Amino acid sequence: MYPGKKIQLLVPCLTFFICVHAQQFAGNPPSVKWNQVNTPTSRIIFGEGLDSTAKRVSNILSFLEMNTANTIGKSKKKINLVFQNHTTVSNAYVALGPYRSEFFLTHLQNSFELGSLPWPDQLAIHEFRHVQQYNNFNVGISKIFHVLFGQEGQALANDAAIPNWFFEGDAVFNETNVSNQGRGRLPFFFNPYRALWLAGKEYSWMKLRNGSYRDFTPDHYALGYLLVAFGREKYGDEFWKNVTHDAASFKGMFYPFQHAIKKFSGKSFVQFRNDALNYFKNYFIPEIEKTGFLLGHHPYISEEYPAFAEDNSLVLVKINYSHPPVFILRQGHSERKIRVKDVSLDNHFSYKNGKIVYASFQQDIRWGYRDYSNLNILNTQTGKQQMLTHRSKYFSPDINEAGTKVVAVHVSPLGESGLHVLDAKNGHIINTVPNEHHLFYTYPKFYKADKIISAVRDTAGQMAVAMISIIDGSVEYITPFSINVIGFLSEWHDTIYFSAAHKNDDLLFAYLVASKELFSIEAGSHVQGTGFYEACANNNYLVWTTFTANGYHLQQMMKSELNWKKILPEELLEKASDFGISAIHKTNANLLNQVPNHNYKVTKYPKATRLVNFHSIEPTADDPEYTLTLVSENILNTLQSQFSFTYNRIEEFKKIGFNSVYGALFPVLSAGLDYTIDRRGLYHGRRVFWNEMEPRVGISLPLNISKGRSLSFLTAGSNFIYNQSNFKGPYKDTLGNVSYSYTSNFFSFIHQVQSARQNIFPRFAQTISLVYKRALTNYEGSQFTANGNLYFPGLLKNHHLVINGAYLFRDTSGQINFSNDFPFSRGYTGESLHQMIKWGVNYHLPLFLPDAGFANLVYLLRVRGNVFYDFTHVSDFFSNASKFSAKFRSTGAELFFDTKWWNEAPLTFGLRYSYLLDDDIFGGIGRNRWELILPVNLLKQ
Repeated sequence: MYPGKKIQLLVPCLTFFICVHAQQFAGNPPSVKWNQVNTPTSRIIFGEGLDSTAKRVSNILSFLEMNTANTIGKSKKKINLVFQNHTTVSNAYVALGPYRSEFFLTHLQNSFELGSLPWPDQLAIHEFRHVQQYNNFNVGISKIFHVLFGQEGQALANDAAIPNWFFEGDAVFNETNVSNQGRGRLPFFFNPYRALWLAGKEYSWMKLRNGSYRDFTPDHYALGYLLVAFGREKYGDEFWKNVTHDAASFKGMFYPFQHAIKKFSGKSFVQFRNDALNYFKNYFIPEIEKTGFLLGHHPYISEEYPAFAEDNSLVLVKINYSHPPVFILRQGHSERKIRVKDVSLDNHFSYKNGKIVYASFQQDIRWGYRDYSNLNILNTQTGKQQMLTHRSKYFSPDINEAGTKVVAVHVSPLGESGLHVLDAKNGHIINTVPNEHHLFYTYPKFYKADKIISAVRDTAGQMAVAMISIIDGSVEYITPFSINVIGFLSEWHDTIYFSAAHKNDDLLFAYLVASKELFSIEAGSHVQGTGFYEACANNNYLVWTTFTANGYHLQQMMKSELNWKKILPEELLEKASDFGISAIHKTNANLLNQVPNHNYKVTKYPKATRLVNFHSIEPTADDPEYTLTLVSENILNTLQSQFSFTYNRIEEFKKIGFNSVYGALFPVLSAGLDYTIDRRGLYHGRRVFWNEMEPRVGISLPLNISKGRSLSFLTAGSNFIYNQSNFKGPYKDTLGNVSYSYTSNFFSFIHQVQSARQNIFPRFAQTISLVYKRALTNYEGSQFTANGNLYFPGLLKNHHLVINGAYLFRDTSGQINFSNDFPFSRGYTGESLHQMIKWGVNYHLPLFLPDAGFANLVYLLRVRGNVFYDFTHVSDFFSNASKFSAKFRSTGAELFFDTKWWNEAPLTFGLRYSYLLDDDIFGGIGRNRWELILPVNLLKQ
């Protein structure tokens, strides 16, 4: 549903991006007991204590299936949905391969971002739209792909036919349509495009679709809603149903989605999208005319959560595209770096009396669906940090004036919210504030010695500002409950500041406690962005953040220069804006409030349910081998299995394989079997043929030991392999059956600091991989391989020095020749010899950030280079036992292109030139070598 926080993860020679809460294999411990609510629409699978939530979601999904088919299609297929309630991330997804959904049930603190509706309700009305999309896009050629390749085949065809902006834009429209809120009613959601228009930035369509390493660009959720909402507004409820049916069917083989839009709107896709963007831009023209354009190009620098220090300097978090978030102390025009922020889910922090308190993210050491939000205290003078809590789930902390107590929101696995007051020295709980009204707290702040102010949500998702007694939990509401979102509270003496959505904008308000007066605060023509957030005050000044085309920007003004307009609290009750889209009030409007309350039966969900669940066939072409793989994965994601058939074009052998991995125990267990028919080779100069069988079992332990500002991963394990070869033909009696067994033991470790968007690699990182193989029966043989990489900063920002090394040693018996992944010097033809030592130096640097594309086919985000030097020394023995040694040195350069294809699929490829400083005695002739560097597993998901 929502893009998770992205963290760059290194493996040797490759760079991946992982989502903190993407799908996790075997993410729950075996102690979890699962229940289910099973209806014709869905099977909700959940842990203990979530019965009422599961019943509510089941009712919502069944009701939406009955009442919203008119806008997407009537096809139905039951969805399996798993609740994950031990995470700290707010997210969800629906996927094919296998067809299932998962909800991550921890509520988000920031109501401006996703709204204030009860979190399971919000997930249900958004994610079920994805369920309906997949059910109704299984038509035409997409259905043929489904028949041929299973669910992943449909996913591939759907992604090729229908852009990702539609999937998410349609889901956002649905959540806005069927509820009384949704992101289409939140001013915050429109900030990205409003900021671009305010700044006079007219980016190309391809840049808006593909993003940039240089400039801020909105995501496909915002873009999708603008286009989908415009389509529903101008062309009716069935417009997108018709468009997507034709597109998924591939009516109009080339660019089927654009073809369908022209068919049903009468306009070309270019004209349609321009009309849609101009529709919203014109809606905001009065704002643009009032404020004026902010011209000029500035690098992306985002500054958040300002706080006045005692000397009136500012403490803030600063983020840019070349550096991870860092705490800054700013005095006038000078800045002092305090410390890089630990890995966190957001940038929130609080400051008092020289101390910063904030929450950082920590993953469980073994289970991917277990993670924590721990509190940290940071001394701004020394830069030293103390972890206050461990394996906890605390959010949005605040520290009192004396620096002795911390208050934070605690969210239980059942979704219950509470306020805990903790000792700032040791993290011990001093007081748990009673919560009789089942409020959900966000952004609490100490007020005086015995009270806390907080933005709160009630069980219906309405929000208010509340003053809560620390002693007995009694509540005084400063504002009336409203569906308009509220947050970012702060206080200065007798005044409480907060942000709230009001009509088309997120505005700043102030409440005077003594006189009980409420004011809206306006900055007039001094506004430099859109929205007022994260305000703080001292005696004379007010500072806040506003969203601009270059990130969050701090604005500071004297209180006396601001317009304080007294208002009645009832004015905050005004309905949320529809931003010119009347369609959200028509068909299916506010269905969420009409959902019935059927008391569905709760039963046990056996963990062994459909352990074998074949869902897709994956074709792989890695010449000379071509493979078809039948893929299985159960809904709880604890068992993954594969049946495969491989044909080798050169040797003409056929291989049938089976692999299975079971991850529900603390160690991961694996087993497999390969049977190869018609292997062939040479024996004493004559051709021999044999069939080969190789069963194997293994055990591994993947550990996530990340902490603080770095990410660390350790994996260790062992495989036992048995190989038996049955010779055929004339050598059947001479060679007979040959068998042996061996173990393959492995260890890998990855450690890295956080990366920024423009970083090619982390500025500091280390990786090491060790593999030891040894024969156990009938034959002698052993091999040890080590690979490692060290990553350092280069001379300039985003430059990286990478030093790598490798070592291989194998026995001299020659009876078994183990495979290996030794990184031979680039440009040479490598061989596996008795002993090999390799080291290399690489210098990676960005060259261009073109932000340019061609025909909506390929978009070039970045061109980067690498200059390298490799040295490999090998030693072995000739047949007469005399020693052989050689060295293989090469130098050269690599040119990499970071691209996106069809405005969605990221792809990096490159060219390599190697100059050989020594003879290539195992390969070709000549010193100059050119290679094309292609991605791994290009054809697989």
